[in-house]
Amino acid sequence: MAKPLTEAAALRVADLPKGRTQPFDIVPDADTRAAIADTLGIETLRKLTFRGTLAPLGRRDWRLTAELGATAVQACVATLAPVTTRIDTHVERRFLSDMPSPAELEPTPEDGVEMPEDDSEEPLGDIIDLARVLHEALALALPDYPRAEGAGTAAAQAAPPGAAPLLDEDLKPFAGLAGLKAKMEKGD
Repeated sequence: MAKPLTEAAALRVADLPKGRTQPFDIVPDADTRAAIADTLGIETLRKLTFRGTLAPLGRRDWRLTAELGATAVQACVATLAPVTTRIDTHVERRFLSDMPSPAELEPTPEDGVEMPEDDSEEPLGDIIDLARVLHEALALALPDYPRAEGAGTAAAQAAPPGAAPLLDEDLKPFAGLAGLKAKMEKGD
């Protein structure tokens, strides 16, 4: 029986070969893809691959470069029809030993937490969790609002009882100005 993705993809930094690149190739099975899809709130993951290398970066740091490929099925935000999306994206992370850990960046009421300029940098701990990186990269690559082909936009209407509803066109005050300008130009 195969190890769960989180267990199989957790690499102890102390066990990584010093001075050598460590390749990885993660292809989750159907049960693992179903669990990931459930966690992400999508219908299914038909395919999922995460292939790349973990290479030394200086004396103590590591650089991850990988390609994430997935075929995801999500519900259309307008019709709930299934929408299939193909994702092919490059993933890069740098695990730095001198970077403060998230616990050291606790917000204070006075100043909050400052976001790092480079979002590919992460603190180097005892373990590099490839499953977490895969999960995060996939979540960021999925469309936020998938739409089925031909799904139109919904028209918003609101009105108190007994009143005529306001239509989207009524809420565009500058649309009438174009017509007024055209009338004024004709009159000159």
